[in-house]
Amino acid sequence: MQAVQLSRFGGPDVLEPVEIPAPVPGPGEALVRVRAAGLNFFETLLRAGLYAATPALPMVPGVEVAGTLEAHGPDVTAPAIGTRVAVPLFALGRAGGYAEAVAAEAAALVPIPDALGFEDAAALMVQGLTALHLVRRSPPDGRTLLVHAAAGGVGSLLVQLARQAGARRILAGAGTPEKRDLAVALGADVGIDTGDAAWPGRVRAETEGRGADIVYDTVGGETTRAGLEALAPGGELVFAALGRFALDRAALDGLIARNQALRGFALLPLLSPGGLACDLALLFDRAARGELRVLRGGHYPLDRAAEAHRALESRSTVGKLVLAVG
Repeated sequence: MQAVQLSRFGGPDVLEPVEIPAPVPGPGEALVRVRAAGLNFFETLLRAGLYAATPALPMVPGVEVAGTLEAHGPDVTAPAIGTRVAVPLFALGRAGGYAEAVAAEAAALVPIPDALGFEDAAALMVQGLTALHLVRRSPPDGRTLLVHAAAGGVGSLLVQLARQAGARRILAGAGTPEKRDLAVALGADVGIDTGDAAWPGRVRAETEGRGADIVYDTVGGETTRAGLEALAPGGELVFAALGRFALDRAALDGLIARNQALRGFALLPLLSPGGLACDLALLFDRAARGELRVLRGGHYPLDRAAEAHRALESRSTVGKLVLAVG
């Protein structure tokens, strides 16, 4: 079968299309024919050798796929052959999604409603669950929020979920007018040009000088430091950009002096097998009903994975990028 393999760390060109044997499902596993594999920004860091965890090489990246169940392993009878399923490899501590087929624990597969496409299902795994748990852990009800990268995969879903959860006011951070307009169309109240170095002042101006009650930071780096300037006294900065934390002692001292809170966010420790299936079913159902809009940022065939990574790193995309397979 065709797959994309990472044999050394480096730029996008180290992603090599290869032919490898198709996996054989073992006891308790099922074989899924991949139709869409999600792309995530952290995979560009992993590919470059810059991620918090360094994988053993060679490897096939990809931690979320959607497809059709094709074969059962020993002693497995469900789901039925032909069922449309999501495969949350990230929750199983596995990769291998940049490929034409994957084998995974049958009990971990989540059915996809007929009204939901494979690409949308792939988009609602890592990024949908991230947005959902961000809202749950730092509830927006009645509060003013700043959502960074608001037209991205996580941000676009976070804007919608926060609005549905009762946010009083949502400020959408994005670097282009088109992205800001898109975030407003999804439910934000106003766009903030985070490409302008003076953007924290714009946040304060939009909040009568107070600042945002919650800053959801999925970008990290210098954006986090600037986010503290946009945060209200007693407010909460939620840091969800693992590996890109750049606050120094002075910034933390200032945070303490203003009675502000810094909350770390990591998705994997929040997931349990039962909860994961229920949460994905919830997201899939809401999207299938039209209650949650999934932004499709583009799809690429497997042999153009390097091009997809370049697009991700350019920060020019909106919504979710996927590899379309088959």
